[in-house]
Amino acid sequence: MRYFIELSYRGTAYCGWQPQTVGVSIQATLEAALSQRLGKRVYVVGSGRTDAGVHARQQFAHFDTNEPLNLSEAFIYSLNCLLPEDIAIRAIFPVQETDHARFSAVFRYYQYHISRQKDVFTHGLSYHFRPWLNETLMNEACQGMLNYTNFQSFSKARANVNHFHCRLDFAYWERINEDCLTFHIRADRFLWGMVRTIVGTMLEIGQERMDCHQFEQIIQAKDRNAAGRAVPANGLYLVEVGYPEEVITGRENGARP
Repeated sequence: MRYFIELSYRGTAYCGWQPQTVGVSIQATLEAALSQRLGKRVYVVGSGRTDAGVHARQQFAHFDTNEPLNLSEAFIYSLNCLLPEDIAIRAIFPVQETDHARFSAVFRYYQYHISRQKDVFTHGLSYHFRPWLNETLMNEACQGMLNYTNFQSFSKARANVNHFHCRLDFAYWERINEDCLTFHIRADRFLWGMVRTIVGTMLEIGQERMDCHQFEQIIQAKDRNAAGRAVPANGLYLVEVGYPEEVITGRENGARP
């Protein structure tokens, strides 16, 4: 049987979702807890591979078992007790064997948080960037970006992908208060490093060092060297992963803490 796991995590202490040669990954930590609880080796497949330091308010993964699980609040509680404080399982529910955490997903929604003021309570959870930013200009650039599908200029150069096309559903900046800005972006898929490089390039627009026409020229160049720097990972959050209704029909009947 196949099960979906809905989880969240603070990525600060991890080398990312996927196991690396150095560092502890979220995937390996989750697999270790499931394997200990179920008494056999368990492998999980995530909806996507968040980078080192990136957080997730909602992430999904799937795993397979030979026998049905006795899903209950106590079962989730026991798993969460095995996990460190910065990883939390929110739900486990059964799905069809053909449902896939990565390939069945229809969109991913990310946010990037920026703060002008140093805040000890958000350290590691937002990007401390002092210059004042003109979000009106950055939102104009977002509207232009929605006219494109090829985002090779914002992908890491050594990304191992078959194509660089992504369908953007929306992209915009929101001013939370005088000192805080949040970038919202949703697409069917994202390239390696794409959101952080888009944000880094748009910061040039926000500081009025670049105009929207120049930004579109960067997109058209299809060259990573044309874009700006990638901003730090600590401000980036995977906020939501979307699936067709038929995939998550068992969610309401699954186990929650």
